[in-house]
Amino acid sequence: MARRRQNIVEILVEVTSKFPWWVGVALAIAAYAWLHSVAGTEITVVARPGQMGQSAILAALKSLAAFGQYVLPFACLVGAGLSAYGRYKRRALHEQVAASPERGVLDGMTWQQFEALVGEAFRRKGYAVTETGGGGADGGIDLILKRDSETFLVQCKQWKAYKVGVNIVRELYGVMAAKGAAGGFVVTSGVFTEEARAFAVGRNIHLMDGRALHALIRGVSAPGKAAAVAPVGGTASAPACPVCQSAMVKRTAKRGTNSGNAFWGCSQYPACKGTRPA
Repeated sequence: MARRRQNIVEILVEVTSKFPWWVGVALAIAAYAWLHSVAGTEITVVARPGQMGQSAILAALKSLAAFGQYVLPFACLVGAGLSAYGRYKRRALHEQVAASPERGVLDGMTWQQFEALVGEAFRRKGYAVTETGGGGADGGIDLILKRDSETFLVQCKQWKAYKVGVNIVRELYGVMAAKGAAGGFVVTSGVFTEEARAFAVGRNIHLMDGRALHALIRGVSAPGKAAAVAPVGGTASAPACPVCQSAMVKRTAKRGTNSGNAFWGCSQYPACKGTRPA
């Protein structure tokens, strides 16, 4: 079924809702100030034939500005409201999961809620998060993370009954190479196959199953305590885990195509399965 074509107001609402709420408010103020000044511009009617068309265009622009000075700022404010509401829902969902001792709380979510939860968890770890809307069954990138000039890609798989196989991890690795990403995450409420785990070793792909995600969320401090989750595990000899910031230890892969190769593994394994190439 073809997607319905959106008008300019719907597009503006959708775009501004993806930014922090204050961006939408700032755009609304700027749009009103600019369009209001255009709408209030005096137009001198010129009787000379060569300039009649120019006067007509200016008059049309003034009419559009008079209408748009209210419509476009309103659309920006609606987008800002949706952004604020979405932020509130993400925080409430995160707190609900953090307060639950049972990992099964992840299984009752829709895939939209699961993506929002994962995005909020990474946001609280210091990443700038962009939600791409690539969820559902298309297998696309769902979140783009940025921190310290590096980009990381995230695929969310809210699969309760199936293991995430190696094909999903290979797909992410291909997209990482195409986009020049420093690393990637595959996050699921379920588990991964052994083949998927073996392929991820040494490729800066971090696999987070339901248990690791639940542990990550329960270990993240509240928004007002962000300083408490700064990287504390890294040292001159051992880096910090990219997932939970704990110290890492050097390990050797025992199976799969990378058998015998060294890699950094999180010291909190199996609660956290973060890895880095050695």
